[in-house]
Amino acid sequence: MEPRMLQLLFVLYVLALPVQLCEIPRGNPLIKCLNMELLSLSQDLSEELNPSVYVALRLSADHSLEKEAQYLQRLKNVFQPSASSSIADGQQKQPNTGRLALYLLALRAACQDMETLLERQLVTRLKHHLHKEKEQIAFRRNGRPITSYYQYSLGVLALCVHGKKIDSHVIQKLLNAEQHNKFMHGSKLSVDTTAMAGLAFACLKQANLYEPKLVAAISLAVQRVTNRILQAQTSKGTFGNIFSSPLAMQLLIATGMSKKPVCPKGMDALLGSLEQGHFQNPMIMSQLLPVLDGKSYLDIATMECRAEQDTLELDTKCPGSRTVILGTKMITVQLAVEHPPNPETLYNHSIQVPSGSSLQDVLRTAAEQGPGQFTFETQNTLHGPFLTAVMGVKASNGERRYWQLLQAPDTSLQKGEGNSVWGTVQSGTLRGQCV
Repeated sequence: MEPRMLQLLFVLYVLALPVQLCEIPRGNPLIKCLNMELLSLSQDLSEELNPSVYVALRLSADHSLEKEAQYLQRLKNVFQPSASSSIADGQQKQPNTGRLALYLLALRAACQDMETLLERQLVTRLKHHLHKEKEQIAFRRNGRPITSYYQYSLGVLALCVHGKKIDSHVIQKLLNAEQHNKFMHGSKLSVDTTAMAGLAFACLKQANLYEPKLVAAISLAVQRVTNRILQAQTSKGTFGNIFSSPLAMQLLIATGMSKKPVCPKGMDALLGSLEQGHFQNPMIMSQLLPVLDGKSYLDIATMECRAEQDTLELDTKCPGSRTVILGTKMITVQLAVEHPPNPETLYNHSIQVPSGSSLQDVLRTAAEQGPGQFTFETQNTLHGPFLTAVMGVKASNGERRYWQLLQAPDTSLQKGEGNSVWGTVQSGTLRGQCV
């Protein structure tokens, strides 16, 4: 046989090799333990109610149907209170765009009848929220919504998953934001926002409700957003950082990218971090579980809620990933606070904390060491406590001013959408910048 023919046969053989997929063996104990931990959170009355936790439980292959039903009822009591309780409570705070969107995803994951009066009112309310967000984008010089493009995208996704037709102007604002690189956190790509927008675009592309010209624009947006996510993958396999990776992986699964080499590499990074106990935030844990089952939020749209495996039970053998054991070794963190363009550093001191401490632990220690010398404020959200002020300098959503948290030289400590202070710190210099 001639050498050329041998070479041709070799090439054909290589091309025929099986492609590694983003698949996790069923029965992986890490996945089961994560599932049980979220189920445990749903039964903990001290935890803030989070529709994302319910969505994750519903997307799982294994269920505790009774406990899921109990959690859904608790969600309904908060998001759809009866008329008598609303009057008794007086002025009840209405959920923002993101929380309402998550609740609508939860209702679809429960296969609830959305044609009742109360459910139709929820859909109308979310449409109204998005309309106000759209108007604010047009009004503001910086082209930003009232909340964020993350929440705006989540609102679009929720309506799309319910099969509701969305105002083309609302969609166009999101398309414009993507085209003009508005999905940024400071000077860097916000992987969370980009991935959530990508999921919204992917759902809209499949909806078969819009004019061909708009669908063509949506399809191009899906391609561009997916490419940005792929380019954001680090050498460790994460997308941005480990905490933004679950949503990024959801997008890759939703857009059929599971045959790309980046997908199994990203899955390995997630499993490794899960095994090491890096995931403590319920929101991120609930975004991760569907990924480990090979699903995304788009799968909610086709759920039928029939013949489900009612086999999930709480098991004390599973170590809780949210149980943080601080080390006996003390580490030194140089905490520096800057407020550009002011050339002076607002605070610059060494702080000693046990290994395994979170950023919040470091800030608390700094505040305790010198009363009045260091001050900070946080706000509790579904993504965890958010840093809102340091040394009296407040972040401002209206002015798009926020605190940027960096482990020197420029490693972000942010988890999820914004300035969550759950991140674990290491010895070295920690910089906080209001930008």
